[in-house]
Amino acid sequence: MKINGKTVSFDNPPVIAGSAGVCGKKEGEGPLAQDFDAIFEDTTMGQQSYELAESAMLHDAIIRALTNAQVSPSDVNFILSGDLLDQCMGSAFAIKDLEIPSIGLYGACSTMALSLSVGAMLIDGGASCVAAGTSSHFCSSERQFRFPLEYGGQRPPSAQWTVTGAGCAVIKSKGNGIKIKAVSIGTICDLGITDANNMGAAMAPAAEKTIYEFFRDTKSKPSDYDLILTGDLGLTGSDLLYSLMEEEHGVDIRNVHNDCGLMIYDLKKQDVNSGGSGCGCSGSVLCSHILKRMRKKELKKVLFVATGALMSPTSNKQGNPIPGIAHAVLLEV
Repeated sequence: MKINGKTVSFDNPPVIAGSAGVCGKKEGEGPLAQDFDAIFEDTTMGQQSYELAESAMLHDAIIRALTNAQVSPSDVNFILSGDLLDQCMGSAFAIKDLEIPSIGLYGACSTMALSLSVGAMLIDGGASCVAAGTSSHFCSSERQFRFPLEYGGQRPPSAQWTVTGAGCAVIKSKGNGIKIKAVSIGTICDLGITDANNMGAAMAPAAEKTIYEFFRDTKSKPSDYDLILTGDLGLTGSDLLYSLMEEEHGVDIRNVHNDCGLMIYDLKKQDVNSGGSGCGCSGSVLCSHILKRMRKKELKKVLFVATGALMSPTSNKQGNPIPGIAHAVLLEV
């Protein structure tokens, strides 16, 4: 492992041996439907609450990923996961019966990139197999962070729709699969954004900072990548990212950039305002659509940069700003 600036590169890159992305009914009606490993028509998953439904969905994604990687829970040294719910209860209830040593992570919507990054470093440190995952659920997140579902409040154009979805990737020290060549753990950015309905504005500066610093540390440029994939900036945040990259650094990433929050829904038909958000947004899109395209060699070099708005119901009610963070993972076939 070598550290240059804020970027960690691996002499013996860990390998993503298997993955799975699952989603709810609304996401299954979007453009990526054919690539999800499962689409659940019942958003309650047969559970007594939306929170337990989210746990059931993440558990399903984990089992599918382990199966695709041809490993059993007893083969996994650590499982790293997090979500948007208080004390990461979604992950705790998803994992509790698997008897795998568990590491809970909170990076808000950046958690998929964070879990992959920490997992890759654990592999480099001597682990042979780890699982990295995350989840979110529209109903559980909405009533925790905003309003009761019955309220039916008006959503501004900058608002995003929390994805009901989950993703999991199994990382091994050797074998065939998609290589994690480098990771970059982001630093927190706080530009004083307080509008919880405009998380794209809170997260875009963190994405700009992490992407630019990754370019600097690796001496690379946008054209070196088949895809620069952000987690869930949505339409508003993506436009801000382009402006920041161009104004601050003179770098144009438009031709190689896409955003999971823009990909998972049809913005013209599905009434999701600025696009998708939530831990399950980048988790489900990466672990299904993107990694499947990489296995087909349609994409060979992807810089995955998941973004997170580090807010809580308490900080929001107290009028505190929304800090943002972004973590980067370089994936190569």
